[in-house]
Amino acid sequence: MSDSHARAFWTLAPGRGAIEDETLPVPGPDEVLIENLYSGISRGSETLVFNGHVPPSQYETMRAPFQAGDFPAPVKYGYASVGRIVRGPEARIGETVFCLHPHQDRFIVPAAATLPVPADVPAARAVLAANMETAINATWDAPPHTGDRIAVFGAGVVGCLIAYLAARTAGTRVTLIDPDPDRAGLAQSLGAAWCAPGELETADHDLVFEASGAPEALREALAVAGHEATIAVVSWFGDRDVPLPLGEAFHSRRLTLRSTQVGGVAPERAARWPHARRLALALELLADPILDKLISGQSGFDDLPATLTRLANEPSGVLCHRVRYPAAEQYELEPACTASTSVTIS
Repeated sequence: MSDSHARAFWTLAPGRGAIEDETLPVPGPDEVLIENLYSGISRGSETLVFNGHVPPSQYETMRAPFQAGDFPAPVKYGYASVGRIVRGPEARIGETVFCLHPHQDRFIVPAAATLPVPADVPAARAVLAANMETAINATWDAPPHTGDRIAVFGAGVVGCLIAYLAARTAGTRVTLIDPDPDRAGLAQSLGAAWCAPGELETADHDLVFEASGAPEALREALAVAGHEATIAVVSWFGDRDVPLPLGEAFHSRRLTLRSTQVGGVAPERAARWPHARRLALALELLADPILDKLISGQSGFDDLPATLTRLANEPSGVLCHRVRYPAAEQYELEPACTASTSVTIS
């Protein structure tokens, strides 16, 4: 394949996508050419984009780092690619890296926009890095404390990662709330309990995370929060209205609704934690093999238009869906497909 030829997935109109040919320029002295191995589909934001549900007021906020085109369409969107450097500085040729790039088989980015995948993190699992960064930021905005009783609404990828992180704070009791009973075993493996919506019997939770994308879950989150507790709203509802019962006992219980979003960092950490450092931490935290359970399916790059259409219309049961590129076949056959553990923070 010519270094100048590439293929990328585009949303051409709401609910309709296609893989289009592209011509790549010659990489500059500070750029690298990456051959993609895997990318991950973030069901929440990517299906909102695919279905054309990004409100005009959020067009700039929702832009991905290497997005092409504009909302609602045509647009090239995505932010979870893991590939191998095939052209660039000699010392980095062959390095497996993570990059916040849309779904594309080959692409050119500044070398500084890539992070090496740690040797103990398989490339196929590293597609979860962007989701892990979101979970990290949520727990920074609403930190779990020793002994906290914590409820997490929504056992999607981000909700599961929040539960995973929260359960590793000493003495915490974490419950994942999700309507899918198949999530019970997953919750247990992450260190949490599971229950269906409406089954929590206590309203004394010290901390509540809402990561379901369901307005009714946010209403229940208010109901189960303890006195002066914080409800961290992780979900992004796109262009939907979300009515909330802010009468009743909301004021007398002195509840706090706290928005959290990966584009903004808790002020007390912003000066010390630039984006590269946060993403490097997210990659390091993916070393646990139990997190492979958050990959619920895999399909080929050529099938992506049909795959995203299906995921957007039938999302039930889907966690992270992984896209596998033709270059992954040779990569998986190699006896040692590990990456450098050195990370440059900028």
